[in-house]
Amino acid sequence: MKKFNRINTISGFVIFFFATIVYWLCMEPTLSFWDCGEFIAAAFKLEVGHQPGAPLFLMIGKLFSLLAGNNTAKIAYWVNFVSVISSAATVLFLFWSINAIALKIVKRTTENLSALNSWSIIAAGTVGALAYTFSDTFWFSAVEAEVYAISTLCTAIVFWAILKWEEQMNDRWLLFIALVIGLSIGMHLLSLLVIPAISLVYYFRKTNQPTFWGTTKAFLIGCFLLGIVQFGVIQYVVLFAAKTDLLFVNSFGMDFGTGALLFLLVLFAGFGYAIYYSIKKKLYRLNLGLLCFALVLFGFSSYFMIIIRSNAKPNINLSSPDTPMSLYGYLSREQYEEKPLLYGQFFDSKVVDSKETGLTYRKEGNKYEINGKTYKAIYDNNTFFPRTYSDKQPHIDFYKSWMGLGDEQTPTFWQNVGFFNSYQMGFMYWRYFSWNFIGRQNDEQGQGAIHQGNWVSGIKPIDALHLGNQSKLPESITKNAGNNLFYGLPFILGLLGIGYLFRKNRKDALVVATLFFCTGIAIILYINQDPCRLESAIMPM
Repeated sequence: MKKFNRINTISGFVIFFFATIVYWLCMEPTLSFWDCGEFIAAAFKLEVGHQPGAPLFLMIGKLFSLLAGNNTAKIAYWVNFVSVISSAATVLFLFWSINAIALKIVKRTTENLSALNSWSIIAAGTVGALAYTFSDTFWFSAVEAEVYAISTLCTAIVFWAILKWEEQMNDRWLLFIALVIGLSIGMHLLSLLVIPAISLVYYFRKTNQPTFWGTTKAFLIGCFLLGIVQFGVIQYVVLFAAKTDLLFVNSFGMDFGTGALLFLLVLFAGFGYAIYYSIKKKLYRLNLGLLCFALVLFGFSSYFMIIIRSNAKPNINLSSPDTPMSLYGYLSREQYEEKPLLYGQFFDSKVVDSKETGLTYRKEGNKYEINGKTYKAIYDNNTFFPRTYSDKQPHIDFYKSWMGLGDEQTPTFWQNVGFFNSYQMGFMYWRYFSWNFIGRQNDEQGQGAIHQGNWVSGIKPIDALHLGNQSKLPESITKNAGNNLFYGLPFILGLLGIGYLFRKNRKDALVVATLFFCTGIAIILYINQDPCRLESAIMPM
């Protein structure tokens, strides 16, 4: 076993250095024309970017920008390098995670690993890790200054850490996971989606005979914990701090931030006493839960950078979150439109009433001043699972074109569901997913035309089923640099892998399936994307 661990470690770092070289050679020398320029500029001067911010990413980017020395022309180059290292490290932890799962399968048949088993595991991990290394979406994010690469690294570390906990049954790994999740909030929220899978691993390891209802309960607990972090930590802790600050500033005449600091001191003191109480009474699970929550809060504290730098009035100071009240609005994404999830309107529904939901404040002199109210519109025509809700005219035109509706025609519930299946899932998720593991037609985004941005396998009879005759394709497709034909081999390997895992270890197969669902399909359900003609905001995992 020691020999295998040594080979596993060395092989992992070989793959890490290989991925680093590949991404470094492909890295953007300056910037890409979307959020990357903002991230680079904000990192260089530690400024405040768009909501909900990425303070830890900006601080890490600042650290890397120092490598440019006095040559400011190289700042973008070195901030981009953050994604190169992060992505290569993601591949490393993916390699180790695949091997950890494969090792559990092999150990079911033999206690001592043979040379054949050892090298088979290493080969499986290498194939899986390299397939992900060269996948379309991941490679794209690995070579530019965006938060996705380092966020995916946090996700990979968290999943690897729960496998280490499962192997060693040392709860320090759970504390490490809580810390990484807390830190990742300061970059992106992707790693939070691993929590339901972590909950299943914990349940399966602690239970000798898992049941359907027990598994369902474990998954729901994981979703509840995800909600606790997503809303309880990220929003409500800041909301309570902001409300306390409003009271102290407007009622007691104290300086901005005084009430928020007092609230945080009381919160930390309460946590400290609760942890002391749990130790004194030997309440192990309570102690573990409190420590995990405290570490999440510790990681989340990177957001102090946002309010501190906003008060310094840098050139980039989007939304100006310089008070606890404005920081809450910044974190809750007030500038973005609210989207219905479970129940809401169609695109042609009419507003018949509105309901006041709250007040908004701004900093005026030494007080908080009410500068407006927030409302929720009430519509005359609503549906469950609304997916065709946007009333912007370009979006309305797109809905009608995509679904083949007439000018005065309202979609039915099933047409609404059909839009979800065909556009949100089919066009904006499975198409991107297929680019990574089946093949890609060209480097165009596409809007549904058969010659723009579709997935292709390279197997002409299969491609003809959705794109027509493929025997006489023009050079604009065949010689396009983005014409990548994988013949579906990575996809087939993935299906064979999950099928084999299901046959050998259904519990691990369910964990992997849960991770796949939460980091992909669940995102589609949650963001409820409206028609997007220029770019995709979705990154399939």
